[in-house]
Amino acid sequence: MNRRLLLKALATLAMASGVAGFTTAHASDPIRIGVSAPKTGPLAGGAAVTFWPNVQLWVSEVNKRGGLRMADGSQRPIEMIEYDDRTDPAEAIRNIQRLATTDRADFILAPYGTGLALAAAPIFDRYGYPMINVSAITDQTQTLAQRYERIFFTLGRTTDLAVAVANVLTDMRNAGQIGNKVALVNVADAFGIELAQAARPIFQQNGFDIVFDRSYPPATQDLSPVMRGVKSSNPDAFVAFSYPPDTFALTELAQIENLDVKAFYTAVATPFPSYAGRFGDKINGVLGVGGVNPDSPEFLAYQKAHKEVSGADPDYWASAVTYASFQVLEQAIEGAGGVDRGAVADYIKQNSFETVMGTWTFENQEIQNFWTVGQWQNGKFYGVASTGDLPGAVAPIVRQGW
Repeated sequence: MNRRLLLKALATLAMASGVAGFTTAHASDPIRIGVSAPKTGPLAGGAAVTFWPNVQLWVSEVNKRGGLRMADGSQRPIEMIEYDDRTDPAEAIRNIQRLATTDRADFILAPYGTGLALAAAPIFDRYGYPMINVSAITDQTQTLAQRYERIFFTLGRTTDLAVAVANVLTDMRNAGQIGNKVALVNVADAFGIELAQAARPIFQQNGFDIVFDRSYPPATQDLSPVMRGVKSSNPDAFVAFSYPPDTFALTELAQIENLDVKAFYTAVATPFPSYAGRFGDKINGVLGVGGVNPDSPEFLAYQKAHKEVSGADPDYWASAVTYASFQVLEQAIEGAGGVDRGAVADYIKQNSFETVMGTWTFENQEIQNFWTVGQWQNGKFYGVASTGDLPGAVAPIVRQGW
């Protein structure tokens, strides 16, 4: 009997030691965060500027501080699990499902690109992950928020962006700087299609005549027929709801065709430092989507840290918003005190967050104040229009030739 009692006591002690060991190890285990975004395919270039360097910066800074702080006072570093979705929605869905089921990621970052994000939203919802979208620009935000209780949006809505472009052009026309004729082109992707559909009636309601209207498939290799059509329509303003490869191509072709318009607007990649590096002073006065206050202390500090960690400057729009979305996730995990995804999602809904973009509060699961139109002026891409009158906006200028 004594021997049996001794064995039972030893077994109980061993189990207690095992539990204690597990608790200690668990407290120091990394938080596994998964991500699926383009490293190849048409959106790889944009993701390489806006998305991946901010993942690198955020993980580096959090882990340098010792990790994310839990309710018990411990800190857990971040371990990233990365997949290339090849700019393919089906691949993005497979990757996210793998992150949820095989890799058992604690959290998953939202994909890069509107089409990829919209395709992935049901998978995030199925597995209960908070989804803090940056590059998903859509008028479906409230429909999606009602359908998916853990989805969030930060970069704006389609109609708001289209209205802002129309307002800038209207102000220029009213000042006698441009006429009524607009050439409109768009990439035939969720982003470009939605924006073009929203913009057409808004331009017409503001008295503009759309003299050229053309869409083109993603990854189109030769856009010269499009630009020749634009040139032949003799517009006063050119508007392209474009992705990075076409933004560069259309700008170059505009110079080749000598498209001499006083208002020239392209979308994603217009705020990229590489856009200025490619075209130099020729882009002074070029309008584009988004913007920041590039002279704010918060942005300058972020820009410096981004350069130190990634070796490159951030863009002047979605880079900082992307980093801000990671700051929201970080503060929500720490505020909730752990990795319970429901508690983290609730924390996002109920609290405000200090970010590189200022104080963020989600109303109906989206940020209400965001930059809509920016412009290159003297080597920087300044925000010229926003919802909510964000500080640091400058007045737009008239573009003067190539």
